[in-house]
Amino acid sequence: MIRLIGFDADDTLWHNEIVYREAKGALGQLLARFADPLQTHEQLNRNELRNVGVYGYGIKSFTFSMLETAVEISRGGLTSADIETILGLGRAMLQRDVEPIAHVGETLAALAAATPLALLTKGDLAEQTRKISRSGWAELFRYVQVVADKTLSVYRDFLAQANVSPADFLMVGNSLRSDILPVLELGGQAAYIPHPLTWDHESAAMPSADNSRFHLLSGILDVLPLVASLTSRGP
Repeated sequence: MIRLIGFDADDTLWHNEIVYREAKGALGQLLARFADPLQTHEQLNRNELRNVGVYGYGIKSFTFSMLETAVEISRGGLTSADIETILGLGRAMLQRDVEPIAHVGETLAALAAATPLALLTKGDLAEQTRKISRSGWAELFRYVQVVADKTLSVYRDFLAQANVSPADFLMVGNSLRSDILPVLELGGQAAYIPHPLTWDHESAAMPSADNSRFHLLSGILDVLPLVASLTSRGP
């Protein structure tokens, strides 16, 4: 029986990576007088990965990485106008409206009528809380947790607090690294919904096809028949 369904947020419930891709493109154009945009993009990716361990995930951390990249690429040649433009990119990202992925609202509402839902997302607390509020779906979730990272121990602790066995838990998300592999290792069910835009940091090897607890779905609507199937199997 599935007693709790967990959902990732960014690029599972609403589009997120596109916002970062657009900012990266704008930074590349801003610094084009110093370097090829591809070089800027590669340097930014390296800084992003390193800075996650210092500043965590989210737009604020990404803005720091953009500034650091700009200083490095320009070799100190930035103007005050350049700095203001970069800060403006980060500010615009934070103020951007949530863009829901198709069919999410109706799927969540249908699931919540029969099974408790949890929203498990990583990143900056204020940023993620603002997105959840703007989505209009907050009331559909029994649990909402914003964590620094999604690890085996984080999932274990969360399920213990919810008093739910891993075998009775289904996690839905677009990141193999964060949403799927830790849950499978813990003994839970995991539904992977690939998003066309996924940060390289979230990629990982696909679980074995013979793992009966791993479910590859084509879209959010497929969660409904999956839950019905898992529930009909019984204990």
